[in-house]
Amino acid sequence: MSMLRSTLIALAAAAPLLGAPALAQAPAAEAPPAAAPAAEAPPAPAQPQAPAPAQPQTGAQPQAPADAGAAARTTTDPQVRQALPPASQTQQQLPQDDGAGPPQGSSEVQAPVPEVQSAGETGQRQVPNSADPEQPTGTPAAPQPQVAPTPVQPIPAPPPLGNRNLSAEELELQSALTGRRITGIVSIPDDKLAVLVQPEGRDWRAFRNSTMMWIGGVAILGVLAVLALFFLVRGRIRMRHGPSGRTMQRFNFLERSLHWLTASTFIVLALSGLNLVYGRHLLRPVIGPEAFTTVSELGKIAHNFLAFPFTLGVLGLLALWVRDNIPNKLDWVWLKNGGGFIGDAHPQAGRFNGGQKAVFWITVLGGGAVAASGFLLMFPFFVLNIEGQQIGHMLHSVLSMLMIAAMLAHIYIGSLGMEGAFSAMGSGKVDYNWAREHHSMWVDDELKRAHESVRPEPATRPAGAD
Repeated sequence: MSMLRSTLIALAAAAPLLGAPALAQAPAAEAPPAAAPAAEAPPAPAQPQAPAPAQPQTGAQPQAPADAGAAARTTTDPQVRQALPPASQTQQQLPQDDGAGPPQGSSEVQAPVPEVQSAGETGQRQVPNSADPEQPTGTPAAPQPQVAPTPVQPIPAPPPLGNRNLSAEELELQSALTGRRITGIVSIPDDKLAVLVQPEGRDWRAFRNSTMMWIGGVAILGVLAVLALFFLVRGRIRMRHGPSGRTMQRFNFLERSLHWLTASTFIVLALSGLNLVYGRHLLRPVIGPEAFTTVSELGKIAHNFLAFPFTLGVLGLLALWVRDNIPNKLDWVWLKNGGGFIGDAHPQAGRFNGGQKAVFWITVLGGGAVAASGFLLMFPFFVLNIEGQQIGHMLHSVLSMLMIAAMLAHIYIGSLGMEGAFSAMGSGKVDYNWAREHHSMWVDDELKRAHESVRPEPATRPAGAD
């Protein structure tokens, strides 16, 4: 026992001569149980150890046997442990719960890293020699060669979507996101049939199902309401001096024929067109779906074929009456005096007054535009594409509604609103007093022409005649 104690004291005295890395790298021998006395622990057999790498702090020193150092560090003898210097104590003797690092001055060890050992080991935590797992403590890292950075090639921007070969699904999604039409692929030469979704078609459908109905309702019902109110307030406009019993030729047979051709075809066109807009809401609940289908089919046929005689009547009226319907200053005076409808004044007028000239130009210009747009709709895609067809239909509908409203006022004045006015287009003759009240300048011209036809001018009379 005394010999073992002497040996341990000698080894403890020689410990400062040993390098700290050598002590740190030496594997610790298993400590004997705390309850066992130090005298009963046999000395550990010596294990051959690899020499530790030289450290720059301590220099190369001869390494003591690992078993002796381990026995000195693991002994429980107070005298031996007091003889050991603090630097020689391993990390195992330091407190393990406070997380403290290695002693100050150990630059190799950066932080205590606990290691989990497998079963059968002591379970004690050991501190690695270096933070770099691939680099041993104290060995300088090999300098890395400086490599020039590889230049990054710029990524070219993708071509526009229109120039890429996109699939049908991508094209459909692209068109839907950009609000354009969606087309498919067809094997027939007609590309119009490949259109699946057209955004403008939704706008046209909204106009057809809502806006156009409101325009027609406000225009037509508004005019009817104004005419009904006017009739209640003013009543029928009668001749101031009553019928005279004498008549004058107002319109000849050709003029009346063209007028009634235009008027009759316009009435059928207006009714069939109104049926397309309001029929399913107003007429179908009354007559039933079967009768409504028959009426709609006949109305469509009549609407298409009667457009031609209506256009012929408009062109004929333009050729016959355009000379007498040129606006002049008398029309402005007629409008300022209310045209005889307001008050008892009857302003002077020629063959056509300001109101009749307005109806004429509405019929000629409006009827011509309605006819032209209707012909374009009757022959789809002959001149216009699908967008043009939609615009043409909207123009055709709006002008037709406005013309219907204007013709309602014309029909009222020519029939119920004014006494003696219907005979002008009925028989072609009007009462002299009616003509004198509403067209006094025209009456003077007609009398002068008749007088000249009966009694020629003096320069044309034979000598000696009365």
